Amino acid sequence: MTCTRRALAFGLVLAGAAMGVAGLRAQNASPYAWDLPPGFPQPKVPADNPMSPDKVELGRYLFYDTRLSIDGTYACATCHQQAKAFTDSKPRGVGVTGQMHARGAMSLANIGYVPVLTWANPTMRKLETQALVPMFGEDPVELGLSGKEDLLIRRLGDETVYQRLFPAAFPGDTNAISLANITRAIASFERTLISGRSPYDRYRFGGDRDAISASARRGEELFFSEQTECFHCHGGFNFSQTVDYAGKGFAEIEFHNTGLYNVDGRGGYPRSNTGVFAITSNPEDMGRFRAPTLRNVAVTAPYMHDGSLATLDEVLAHYEAGGRTIASGPDAGVGATSPFKSGFVKGFKLSTAERRDMIAFLESLTDQTFLTDRRFSDPWPSHRPTSRQH
Repeated sequence: MTCTRRALAFGLVLAGAAMGVAGLRAQNASPYAWDLPPGFPQPKVPADNPMSPDKVELGRYLFYDTRLSIDGTYACATCHQQAKAFTDSKPRGVGVTGQMHARGAMSLANIGYVPVLTWANPTMRKLETQALVPMFGEDPVELGLSGKEDLLIRRLGDETVYQRLFPAAFPGDTNAISLANITRAIASFERTLISGRSPYDRYRFGGDRDAISASARRGEELFFSEQTECFHCHGGFNFSQTVDYAGKGFAEIEFHNTGLYNVDGRGGYPRSNTGVFAITSNPEDMGRFRAPTLRNVAVTAPYMHDGSLATLDEVLAHYEAGGRTIASGPDAGVGATSPFKSGFVKGFKLSTAERRDMIAFLESLTDQTFLTDRRFSDPWPSHRPTSRQH
């Protein structure tokens, strides 16, 4: 989602405060035991926010708590639903005020491995800072808490569950219920959202030849071929080239223009959605967005940053054509001729059978264990939060 100057400035102040006494106390938290799929590296964790089981538990409660919105109707989980790989099936997000956002909710699967957050902001690097944007951002409004920081703290402080969870997560902190600790806990929970146990993983890394169909195996060959070039932007263990993890020498960060738009014949994108260009003002960044993970892609429709492609079949057609053609209307244009389009989006030809094989392969990336894991589910049903406005 778009990040406002207010939210960014607020985040920088909070990030600085996080290095204070509370951050040092957090160093003494209980060690966290990662449950990693075979072959997965350990996520990188900030030194001032080490993982702990208590912090993760607190973060899960906060993630599902509707008191993090101004009217008590929205939570982080409203737009990031577990059964949909922490997306929401909407083409574009809708905030607590009903405002339609420019972009859709990205999947949070394996978000702990992503070194730049959101669709197209190369400056947004930490989950702790990013968590402030939906709460306090004003353009667009998401949770609507701008100027209501004290209200949020009062709401959470009145909850008996948090009177236990915050001190357990931040032992020795005399001001445990604070904005800094709210974002630390949410970020810690988000780092545990690890998906890597799909049928494809069982086939490729577990030695189970029957885990996926023959059609999916043929689709894998196409996906990793120079014919389609999909793997260039969606490679590696997370099926996304933008990745970082503990022990990695440097973070890989990539943004791509896929020829989705060409509204002016010179590579332009709709004014509300210009990608990295909106941050840098560099013409070469026009229409460049981060390639999301393809893990669980079959349950995260619609696709692209603005949800403008409804199905995987439409996505394949877009890449087959080497860019989308929009025949009429305000966004009319031939994306394939954009001067800013990635060199990997060159177009290709698939037969009907090959198209089925590609989709079968993409469907084999669905991790049902991740979509149903109770560790990531709503902890509140027996104690549903209220929307007190005091």
